[in-house]
Amino acid sequence: MLTHEPDGIARCGWVTSAPDYLRYHDSEWGRRVRGERELFERLMLEAFQSGLSWLTILRKREAFRAAFRDFDPDTVAGFGDADVARLMGDAAIVRNQRKIDATLTNARAVVRLRDTVGLERLIEEHAPAEHSRPGAPDEVVGFSSESTALSKALKRHGFAHVGPTTCYSLFQACGFVNDHAVGCAAGDEIAGE
Repeated sequence: MLTHEPDGIARCGWVTSAPDYLRYHDSEWGRRVRGERELFERLMLEAFQSGLSWLTILRKREAFRAAFRDFDPDTVAGFGDADVARLMGDAAIVRNQRKIDATLTNARAVVRLRDTVGLERLIEEHAPAEHSRPGAPDEVVGFSSESTALSKALKRHGFAHVGPTTCYSLFQACGFVNDHAVGCAAGDEIAGE
């Protein structure tokens, strides 16, 4: 579960497969993300990752930000057919029609959510109250009852392509759960240990 490469610091084992992962693990993954735009971006990147390697999305993140105008929900909600054609022609991002359409649909849903609960509060309301960090590979999960409930709530509010696994990945990436392996220095820092 842990690695001590390249500098002797204990980290989650998955970071050694690419330098991009090491930077992401140490500075971002599992740290609390706040704000509507920030959470919308992370949710959409997790949705684009579905069926692909996270490394693919991580390496294309700046291109995604440029293509989707920094994931500003109001701007993306106003995208039309010409924008979809532009996005489908952009080789710097993942060109998947369903995922692109879902991003536009979800931006519109984020805007509508402002009249009720708001995206950040909706996610917070479904985040686990308690969570144990994995100590062994068989303790790592891909979804939870909370991520399933969040998925259903998002879909009730008009979101698309946000299944339980995508929602659990959002919980992990944005610090709603600390899934750094037991003994990982970043996870210990996040937990205040």
